[in-house]
Amino acid sequence: MNTRRILVTSALPYANGPIHIGHLVEYIQTDIWVRFQKLRGHQCIYVCADDTHGTAIMIRARQEGRCESDLIAAMQAAHERDFAGFEIEFDHYGSTNSDENRELCQVFWQALRSADLIAQRSVDQLYDPMAETFLADRFVRGTCPKCGAANQPGDNCSKCGATYSPTDLVDPKSTLSGATPELRSAEHLFVRLEKLHDFLRQWVEESDALQPETANYLLGHFLKDPLRDWDVSRPQPYFGFEIPDAPGNYWYVWFDAPIGYVASTQQWCNRNGQDLADWWKSDATEIHHFIGKDITYFHTLFWPGMLKTAGFRLPTQVHIHGFLTVDGEKMAKSVGTLVTAETFLRHHDPAYLRYFYATKLTSRVEDIDLGLEEFADKVNSDLVGKVVNLASRTAKFAARTGLATEYPDDGGLFQQAADAGEEIAAAYEACDYARAMRKIMELADRANPYVEHAKPWLLNKDPAASQQLQDVCTVALNLFRQLAIYLAPVLPRLAQQCGDLLGSPIRAWDQSRIPVLGTAVAPFQHMLKRVKLEDLQKMIEETKAENAASPPSTTAAWEDSDEPLRAEPLAEEITIDDFAKVDLRVARVVAAEHVPEANKLLKLTLSLGGEERRQVFAGIKAAYEPEKLVGRLVVMVANLKPRQMRFGLSEGMVTAAGPGKTEVFLLGVDEGAKPGQRVH
Repeated sequence: MNTRRILVTSALPYANGPIHIGHLVEYIQTDIWVRFQKLRGHQCIYVCADDTHGTAIMIRARQEGRCESDLIAAMQAAHERDFAGFEIEFDHYGSTNSDENRELCQVFWQALRSADLIAQRSVDQLYDPMAETFLADRFVRGTCPKCGAANQPGDNCSKCGATYSPTDLVDPKSTLSGATPELRSAEHLFVRLEKLHDFLRQWVEESDALQPETANYLLGHFLKDPLRDWDVSRPQPYFGFEIPDAPGNYWYVWFDAPIGYVASTQQWCNRNGQDLADWWKSDATEIHHFIGKDITYFHTLFWPGMLKTAGFRLPTQVHIHGFLTVDGEKMAKSVGTLVTAETFLRHHDPAYLRYFYATKLTSRVEDIDLGLEEFADKVNSDLVGKVVNLASRTAKFAARTGLATEYPDDGGLFQQAADAGEEIAAAYEACDYARAMRKIMELADRANPYVEHAKPWLLNKDPAASQQLQDVCTVALNLFRQLAIYLAPVLPRLAQQCGDLLGSPIRAWDQSRIPVLGTAVAPFQHMLKRVKLEDLQKMIEETKAENAASPPSTTAAWEDSDEPLRAEPLAEEITIDDFAKVDLRVARVVAAEHVPEANKLLKLTLSLGGEERRQVFAGIKAAYEPEKLVGRLVVMVANLKPRQMRFGLSEGMVTAAGPGKTEVFLLGVDEGAKPGQRVH
């Protein structure tokens, strides 16, 4: 197998708030992939850094009466502590507020200037005369200009859903000082991204760097029209790097943040005697970015454009994941789902979360849900009941007998597991961890009946069965070791415990093909204990209490950074012609029933008038009893392409509002409307 040279990054966490379990989806996903590549023998480095610049950092430092450098240093220490607690292992973790990043920003900037991609024009923006700073949208609140709702943020109304500019608000106020902001004009610098349109379209279409759904989204939404200029500067005061050829202006945080990937690599190279060009300018190196879907636009249009212009290597692949929900709820402090890494570690083993995420993550851009009952079931059934069970039921006997010098007949179990290694490896490579976990648990399901049938606890009582006992323990512990090797990217501590137990450290994937024989077995040490559902619920309640005692800061990273770290973006603006393509119809529910094998779905039969009937599967099971829906008028999307699900064909979609789970509200119409009528 040829050794690959691979550079891996995760999105840089913003230095204005703690790491929480929503963030950890990405860093655990990335760490698993990196550990797998290293186990396969490839040269793979994982770099990351704190994203440290922007208005939010500047304002928070002022509020806390300390300088920005002290604030970001304290937050970086907390981030690195939390990542280490979850066994996320970076080869280098830096900061965007570094000399290397400043120098590389100048390299990228000069390349953009030389390519005539920088434009300058005046921008009107609200300014707080008391705080003496220009205000990002989220630092302004006022009355919605559309519906008159009070205390609305500067970009969209939470009551009527209208979008607008902060300058459109009625009676706007700064959230920083309470002052009435002034409209001031300032010069801003823009990247003329449209000049790179042809290159970006070709890269998206032909590079295979993106998941198909992402490429199709970019081609259908952004690249079908001229690309807007990208505002990459902010006027003073601003915490960041001042632009050398535009005094008083600073590079916007989203300009210098991705360059931080290169700067962090440069710092690693400096420490390890390596050349940056070998990692960022060589076709022999693969570059893999792992990001959340909310920052797709920056990493698939802006960033490739910057790299191309500056002569750096383009990403080999951008791996994009969805959002996390907890028991069907979006991540939110108010409902206790915004569990910090620190809080989770106070209550639970990090291996639990690493494994659970692995069972959910696929190669697609899909949201995942952390259901508390499912979480407990997976940990207890899979890790404790199947994997650790193999060792705990035999290791105490093997500590006395040692392992056999020749591998006993096991009916082909060891060879079957060895042969499964490449299929499991292919799933890891494709980031389809869910498939890898299923295959590994299938092996565990074959191994456990062997121990159950052999009954080593009875053999231990029979002095004449000592050789048989040694054989059974040798088989069971080698099958356990194969599972530990295949799970090593997900559960590194379990792999280390297995190595310590059998005196054979796990360092390579292919160790799964060769049994450990003739060695002493160390006394068995506790590996993983069962998780209790009530402990998970206690963690959620504790989080609610913590949040109630400490209300969200006006500069929390996930709420008020210059670009929210994990905010759900509004849909892309459409034209009236686009909207006209959606055929909304009044429909009557004539039948509704549970789908036994689905946790969230009800099967609805809808009448569109006359004899026309449609079957629709709707994710409203937690909110509605089927019998209460029969006879109700609803609004459905009638021209949605039918979708074949494993439960049957879904021939449309019903419309609803609300945050989800039990708070789902079907959109209805007055009884005067008739099934089949179009909604205009």
